[in-house]
Amino acid sequence: MGVESGVTISDRFAAYIDELTKVVGHADRAGPLRDYCSGLLATEGRRSVEPMAAVTAPAQVSAQHQKLLHFVANSTWSDEEMLARVGELVRPAIERHGAIEAWIIDDTSFPKKGRHSVGVHHQYCGQLGKQANCQVAVTLSIANHHGSLPIAYRLYLPRAWTDDKPRRTKAHVPPSVRFKTKPQIALEQIRAALKASVAPGVVLMDASYGTNSPLRKAITELGLCYVAAIISTVKVRQMCEDKPKPRVSVASLARSLPKHAWRTITWREGSNARLRSRFARVRVHVAPMQGQARFAEETLLIEWPKDEAAPTKFWLATVDRDMPLSALIDLAKLRWRIERDYQELKQEIGLGHYEGRTWRGFHHHATLSIAAYGFLISERERIPPSGLCCAAAIEKLTLPSGYRPRGAPDPTAAPRSQLDRHHPALAECSDCGDPSTMPMLHALATKPATNFVIQ
Repeated sequence: MGVESGVTISDRFAAYIDELTKVVGHADRAGPLRDYCSGLLATEGRRSVEPMAAVTAPAQVSAQHQKLLHFVANSTWSDEEMLARVGELVRPAIERHGAIEAWIIDDTSFPKKGRHSVGVHHQYCGQLGKQANCQVAVTLSIANHHGSLPIAYRLYLPRAWTDDKPRRTKAHVPPSVRFKTKPQIALEQIRAALKASVAPGVVLMDASYGTNSPLRKAITELGLCYVAAIISTVKVRQMCEDKPKPRVSVASLARSLPKHAWRTITWREGSNARLRSRFARVRVHVAPMQGQARFAEETLLIEWPKDEAAPTKFWLATVDRDMPLSALIDLAKLRWRIERDYQELKQEIGLGHYEGRTWRGFHHHATLSIAAYGFLISERERIPPSGLCCAAAIEKLTLPSGYRPRGAPDPTAAPRSQLDRHHPALAECSDCGDPSTMPMLHALATKPATNFVIQ
């Protein structure tokens, strides 16, 4: 229902939350669900439980904090059912301009200190681009050129966690959770999406997943096509009608291609200019072992920018071999959408701001973050480029006077604590009529005291 009919964004948000309430079970969870999602959307700065409690119930911060904390950390509603319902509600907005084109496998990481938060381990952290102490979640998203949404989200639990019973117990990891590699988790998510009859798309994945040949083979056996990024050392045999070609790396094959095999293609508008590069495609068999290739024929797509000394990216694709090159490139590059999703989820929604340490709390917070993000996706077309002039903002209550989150510095404190003659929080309630010029060193003065400004 459009804005012109008099329905505001607050009305639509209330209706959206009402639909999600059907998933959480108990009626007494409806309020915390609404407040948690509202807090994720309305809180400025860090979106952990306490600041959200202050925003959603400023007159009862302590009680609200306990309600929200219990809802996210202890309530037994299903993350899978909630994400499925979010998908059902948001998918029509994504499909308004076209069908789902892709399923995107990816993972997102959260740098952490310490060792007690569930799943934290010294491993590759994509957010930092290096090995670091972090948590990693594997995700599956649906996407087309107009929108995308995560529909599955699961924490990767390293062996150091799955084999450590005391650690598992302390973090409340369910007994059914066993060690699985990231590609195995991604494959489970794909199977679940097929079972739930989610509109299928071409499976897109980066090289950390695409280089895994058992994953690619399993996707094919499920009846899905893929465009999978791979590393430069993957071995293939080029298709040839007369005699077999030698087994070489995709990087070596790219260097051997004639000049006429390369074409300059523009695939979309960037933030500053149109994005273009040089591409080539070749029909190949993947040959991980010496001897005959064991995999079906597929397309190798190669990107080699004109100003680069070597090819930079490689993909294997099982889509229609007659697909135009420009369409194949456009599909391969569609994976950028999920990177933008997680940038917005982390910066605008607070996906990584949860401060709890348990398995359930980690997943509940992520699920509710995706639910809040899904509402924003459904509202995007209603918001004009000039701003929110046509829609009322989600209600944000006034914070109580003097409120500050635990651990935050008091803004009224003096730079040196020994100069605080009064408790900082009470400075504005001083009996002195003009506290900004109150003499601070009168006990040592032999003449009228110098007035110092309290900062």
